[in-house]
Amino acid sequence: MGKPIVRVACVQLPMRNVQSRDAFYAPVEHFVSIAAGYGSDFVVFPEMMTFPLAVGAGHDPDAFIDALTEETPDFRARMSAMAQAHGIHIVAGSHLTRNDAEKRRNISYLCLKDGSIHAQEKLHPTPDEHAVWGIEGGRALDVVETDCGPVATLICYDSEFPELGRRLADQGARLVFVPFQTDQRAGTMRVRLCSQARAVENQCYMALAGSCDTLRGVVNIDINYAQSAIFTPCDLPFARDGIAAEAESNVEQIIFADLDMTRLDWARDHGAVRTLRDRRPDLYDSVWKGDT
Repeated sequence: MGKPIVRVACVQLPMRNVQSRDAFYAPVEHFVSIAAGYGSDFVVFPEMMTFPLAVGAGHDPDAFIDALTEETPDFRARMSAMAQAHGIHIVAGSHLTRNDAEKRRNISYLCLKDGSIHAQEKLHPTPDEHAVWGIEGGRALDVVETDCGPVATLICYDSEFPELGRRLADQGARLVFVPFQTDQRAGTMRVRLCSQARAVENQCYMALAGSCDTLRGVVNIDINYAQSAIFTPCDLPFARDGIAAEAESNVEQIIFADLDMTRLDWARDHGAVRTLRDRRPDLYDSVWKGDT
């Protein structure tokens, strides 16, 4: 069943130019250490977090993808080692890479403290990702069983598709991570508002981590805007505005929230609204067909 109280940390990570791999990983491990020191079960990083590792490839998208793909084994190994060393589960943002079939994918790695690594591909690349990077969408959406209960990841744009959140809820997910990258406030608001909707309609928790600051020498994603947050359903046992924690806009920061899983049970059984229980799938087909 997992733990009744799960502590989650979300890192609003700055995207900055670095001179070496160690210079990139040092602040990442710093935040992992902080999250673990505060007793967190999970720490969440932003989408595209590894872009600084490939800045030397310049403005050519193909060269950039090649450079990031070369970093994939080391990235997975280092993040997994951090999870084991600090005794914390790491949602390692996302990473652009070619998969074994040479398809370009945007992948989030969930590195558990037992050493296992679970990959979740982004299902819906944005028009920009597809046009600039040639990223293709994955075809699987999976819930991962952990010592804290079932969890899942929706990468940025995926949070804007309600059918995905509902599928995860039906598979048992109560905590969904949303690593995201947006270049301006409008994009952040899309991810934020849709994630809040997913929390309400699926009576679950949503933990968002985005990036800030600027990155020079890349063909795209050179500016970043974020306001990371952790959302709850909107009902009596939760925060009055459905926000368990939120960062200041667009500054380097880490936020924490203790998420009570027993409150989700109460809300689903006794809440003012019971959106999971009150669904009418028997009706939807006739409504969509226009039947009377």
